Amino acid sequence: MKGFNEDANYSIGLLDDTATPTDVINNYIYEHTLTGKNAFFVADLGKIVKKHIEWQNTMGRIKPFYTVKCNSSPAVLEILSALGIGFICANKHEMTMVYDLGISMENVIYTSPCKQIAQIKHAAKLGINILTCENEAELKKIARNHPNARVLLHVATEGISGDEEMSMVFGSTLKNCRHLLECAKEYSVQVIGVKFHVSSSSRDPQAYTHALSDARCVCDMAEELGFKMSILDIGGGFSGNEFQFEEVGPIMENENLNLDAYFPEESGIGVVAEPGSFYVSSAFTLAVNIIAKKVVEHDHLPGGNGCS
Repeated sequence: MKGFNEDANYSIGLLDDTATPTDVINNYIYEHTLTGKNAFFVADLGKIVKKHIEWQNTMGRIKPFYTVKCNSSPAVLEILSALGIGFICANKHEMTMVYDLGISMENVIYTSPCKQIAQIKHAAKLGINILTCENEAELKKIARNHPNARVLLHVATEGISGDEEMSMVFGSTLKNCRHLLECAKEYSVQVIGVKFHVSSSSRDPQAYTHALSDARCVCDMAEELGFKMSILDIGGGFSGNEFQFEEVGPIMENENLNLDAYFPEESGIGVVAEPGSFYVSSAFTLAVNIIAKKVVEHDHLPGGNGCS
């Protein structure tokens, strides 16, 4: 790693245990009253380390790959890299940021579902070799523009919630995966694993079981065709709430529904996930300047006869 950027528009300091984000905000406002009143963030970087410890204690052998688009502050990326966390990049800017920080490109995955040719070439130039793919058109682009690419097939998961019905769902169907694997063989593209994603809005614990089963099926098909599978990416959606974290961890390790039933350690397939807000949401506090107010009169309490 190259260390924190000395020209960055932020400052880092050590505070005593009694200090709170409110104290820092108040001190900053007092010190900068004459220089402007722009909005700013205050971050408790120690909370990021605590979140990583929580991840390790709950998620076992599942290695986190942080989603850079969630918060790309250099200080955040430096700390996560020092903790041995990988990175998920979706575009050229994110790939360049991670590269410029001196982070090993072996710990980076390029996951955009629709990749520009220029960005595929940029990934190849930087040495980012692991890419996700969900259809034949993307596979052709990768084959033509990234000779060292190692691909994770993105498989769509079952059980779309009501909140997602109007959203675009990414991933190949299980039925189409054999065709993609055959195309990869024809184009001489190395397939090394499978990716799926269960939305944070999903309330069905069986969704992970179905997804793991489908991923195992794809790996079996790939190995039949001569591919060496080494990575399972279980996607993101880990917000830290009761269902998405405290329950997902035990589900992945449960004796009956566990990860080892489909991908035991002796299979040689490592498991990664894509947390984003889980690591940073609790660490950051936004301070804003209120520039206007609207006074609304209430003659009575809500539910009364007056305006409410």
